[in-house]
Amino acid sequence: MSEKRLSKTEWKRLEKDLCRSRRSVWSQITAKDRKKALLYSDKYKDFISKAKTERESVNIIVNMAQERGFVPFKQAGPGDNRFLWTFRGKAAALAVTGKVSVGDGVRIIASHIDAPRLDLKQNPLYEDMEMAFLKTHYYGGIKKFHWVARPLAIHGLALKEDGSAIPVEFGEDPHDPVLTINDLLPHLSRKVQGEKKISEAIPAEKLNVLIGGLPLLGPEDLKDGVKLRILRILNERYGIVEEDLISAELEIVPAGGSRDVGLDRAFVGGYGQDDRSCAYA
Repeated sequence: MSEKRLSKTEWKRLEKDLCRSRRSVWSQITAKDRKKALLYSDKYKDFISKAKTERESVNIIVNMAQERGFVPFKQAGPGDNRFLWTFRGKAAALAVTGKVSVGDGVRIIASHIDAPRLDLKQNPLYEDMEMAFLKTHYYGGIKKFHWVARPLAIHGLALKEDGSAIPVEFGEDPHDPVLTINDLLPHLSRKVQGEKKISEAIPAEKLNVLIGGLPLLGPEDLKDGVKLRILRILNERYGIVEEDLISAELEIVPAGGSRDVGLDRAFVGGYGQDDRSCAYA
């Protein structure tokens, strides 16, 4: 028995009855909800612009939680039902007690606040060809070609001999210089990079961050003048010396805050949205 060919009207009717209709949420919600969504987005963009590391994320999360009535668990008293914990400043947990026993079940929402980045190695600072560099090793599933020839910033802590932790951040303020990783010009890279797979074009050991290029003025026979200038700048700005870098926790991340993407501002562009978007929510 041959199958009957559907008319266009029959086809459309069947499609309407059986198929899922994909519609933009934006066109389905009210004007009031669209306004709330934009306000929420502005706060989210501010969060990911400032939360470039786990420690920075935890600090912001704790402040937001305390504004909403959460109290540190060890300081909680009778009547408190919103608690927060932190672990070594790099993880946070928030809890709200329910109305029934834990034995009846709990609801857990988890998200990670780390993101792909470059960590400084121990003894990271060196000079080569009259330029100063920082040696790094990558953390997470980075695409190495994303990290060259772009503005970079440094965030983290430097630990001094007396045990004090010094916050370090530069590359974010509009008046700050930024760092970068050198790349080859297109007409010079054909043999070195162009014939390789994209995963091999930028070797991990080449992800060394350019941090300076002006030597200190002094006797001509002395070496590493660029490195010494960088150490002097770090000492003047943060009070640290080269030995403090050995135990430092310093991370290289993309410089700059989040931005609206698209002429209609439909999207958000920014570093670390996997998975800080879920952590913020």
